[in-house]
Amino acid sequence: MRNPSPVNGGSPTRAASGVHSIQRTFELLEAMADAGGLIGLSELAERVGLPKPTVHRLVRTLVALGYVRQEPSRDYALGPRLARLVDASSKLLGLWAAPHLHAVVTELGESANFAMLDGDHVVDVSEVPGRHAMRMVSEVGRRALPHCTAAGKAMLAQLSPGQARAIVQRTGMPSFTPATITDPAAFAVELDRVRECGYATDDEEQELGVRCVAVAVPGVPGRAAVSISAPLTRMTDELIRRAIPILTEAAGKLAGELHLVRPTVLD
Repeated sequence: MRNPSPVNGGSPTRAASGVHSIQRTFELLEAMADAGGLIGLSELAERVGLPKPTVHRLVRTLVALGYVRQEPSRDYALGPRLARLVDASSKLLGLWAAPHLHAVVTELGESANFAMLDGDHVVDVSEVPGRHAMRMVSEVGRRALPHCTAAGKAMLAQLSPGQARAIVQRTGMPSFTPATITDPAAFAVELDRVRECGYATDDEEQELGVRCVAVAVPGVPGRAAVSISAPLTRMTDELIRRAIPILTEAAGKLAGELHLVRPTVLD
């Protein structure tokens, strides 16, 4: 059987080259996001494993389109035109996550959240309120620092220790309650614990009287988590033990539905 002809009469080599260019472009954008949104050309080339001239050519195209901007320091930053794409995709992610959060609430009764790491901050993308009259309510779009939230810890634990340390160095580790972890060394130990046990908790670290438990969504490391939160009186150790497998199942189903596992582009 004959191979199909390339669209518009283009050569197979040119088509393959175009696919690789698109793949490399998104790798550059993701590498910039992993670096906190601001990065130098040499470091960017090193992160993606491409020659500097190739990276420079792709980045200059992104600058011309408004998806990347060059700072006075000569470093490159994610550009404002990405905001429209992020806003639209966040709304869709919230809709897709809702059924899985509803399932968590059905099982546990407490408010369930889906959060993502946006730059160095945790952003609530979707929430389903719990069934209790006194329940935790989080505004979609709310931004929080990762060091004091269960979702933030769960996501940072998926990163390398160096990446996690760089994020909290940039954000700082302010104290919100007497329980907030503010020492980088102690926080590194906490992330090791999260990596070992597979879940993260917030024991009144962001708000007094509130306790949370979160599990990272598998796939793209350090980018999403599902959690429940409740008043301290209801969020017992027993409830946390019950919640972990339920949250883990919801996170796995959500990863599969959202195709968060990074695909491989074949030659």
